[in-house]
Amino acid sequence: MEVKILASWLVVLGYAGAIVALVIHGARRNRNISDYAVGNIAFSPVAVGLALAASTTSAATFIINPGLVAYFGVSAVLGLCFVLPLAMGISLVVLTKGFRRYGGTIKALTLPQWVGTRYRSRGYSIFFALLSLLLVTFIVMILVGLTKVLAASLALPEVGVLAVLVAFSFGYMMFGGANSMVYTNTIQAVIMIVVAVILLASGQEHLTGGISGLLERLRSIDPNLASLYNPASPLFRDGFEVIFCTFVVGVAIVCQPHIITKSLLLEEEGQVNRYLAAGIVVQVLFFWVVLAGLWARLELPDLRLDGQVVPPDGVISTYLVTSFPWTVGVIVFLGLLSAGMSTLEGLIQSLSVILTKDLIQNVHDAVTGRQLPDRLLFVLNRGVIVGLAAVSFGLAWWQLVAPNLSVIIFAQLGVYAYFAAAFVPVLFGTFFERVPLAAVVSASLVALVIHFGLYSTGEHFFPYYEGVTVRNPGISTALGVVAATLVGGAIAWRAGARRRTA
Repeated sequence: MEVKILASWLVVLGYAGAIVALVIHGARRNRNISDYAVGNIAFSPVAVGLALAASTTSAATFIINPGLVAYFGVSAVLGLCFVLPLAMGISLVVLTKGFRRYGGTIKALTLPQWVGTRYRSRGYSIFFALLSLLLVTFIVMILVGLTKVLAASLALPEVGVLAVLVAFSFGYMMFGGANSMVYTNTIQAVIMIVVAVILLASGQEHLTGGISGLLERLRSIDPNLASLYNPASPLFRDGFEVIFCTFVVGVAIVCQPHIITKSLLLEEEGQVNRYLAAGIVVQVLFFWVVLAGLWARLELPDLRLDGQVVPPDGVISTYLVTSFPWTVGVIVFLGLLSAGMSTLEGLIQSLSVILTKDLIQNVHDAVTGRQLPDRLLFVLNRGVIVGLAAVSFGLAWWQLVAPNLSVIIFAQLGVYAYFAAAFVPVLFGTFFERVPLAAVVSASLVALVIHFGLYSTGEHFFPYYEGVTVRNPGISTALGVVAATLVGGAIAWRAGARRRTA
């Protein structure tokens, strides 16, 4: 066995052992579904901020997006490295305090519960619980990214790696919850910081001639790689796609359960600023990791290895095994593993709680008029996790064998629909009082109809979708968010919604 493969095995086994130990430590404090959802340990705002950064910048940032940068160049860097983090940072600052303040008042555990309570509608809460199933697509993307990296580093077949990865990650999340997740996310964030620096520094030889030298090298491979917009790409063709759509998506993207609800882990209002500062600063560093895609493209100009084309989802794993000595490679490998697992934990935890509490409990209580015992909910939550594991494995296997350019397209189609529908209810619920239910319900439906409708039928009438094999979900999402905001705002204005005064 090669030294690098043996070292990777030791890293995986050590990582798994550390995760299990932290899960056991945190699980001892879990007594009910509330403890599992938001924890019962007082964490520092910096630790929660690091957990935020780790869970928002996932396998997409460290594994998948660098592949898009390798394929499409500077245009992808502009969108993913500058526009997206700027929009997310602004949105977090604007939304977090109001969301946390109201969520703390009503003791909210989940985003559907927050929305349902804010608008006094159990049906709306159930609607968002069902809509949360779309987040499985994000889980699938992370599983595929991690499988690619693990299989390449451990010299194992992808399907077998996927099966073990699903069993391990979903298995320990049946017991861990928020108490253990903040511990693991904080440690993962520290590892990711180290690896982010290593990946960024790995391209220093390509910067010896400055930015102009870098662009010239890219231009020698393909002129489109060095331009602000890449008309040959399906995702970064012009300013509308790269700047406008990416900014709108970045503003709305924080309205995901594993992101916006992180603030509910804070004990006091005065901790929010430190939480946001820590989270956003580290987030920005993580987003810059996509530059490694440029380094990978310069190392593999034709994106081929041993005569085989390297797909976008496999670029960073190929760069890892071909460009780093084993001593550094195993550290980078650990960081990529941490990047994926940190968000995967948050998604499994938040989605299982949503399906248990906001779907199963709400439907049961509405039908029977009785509440499910809290202890039974705790047990049901574990059954839900088993079901999620089975569905996620099947979809991830499909994306491994038959992706449409990249698994990120599959993930974006589902995840973007969710936060497009959630954006207006969260925005209006945070800043306005007496917002009519009709306004936010209409906004959610408009966002979904435009997103899925335009994406599915746009090839017949929409210039950006005509004659292309890969459609950009960010376009339909951005237009859906804008239309939803206008429709919801018009209905709320006619009903005389007022801005919150406190």
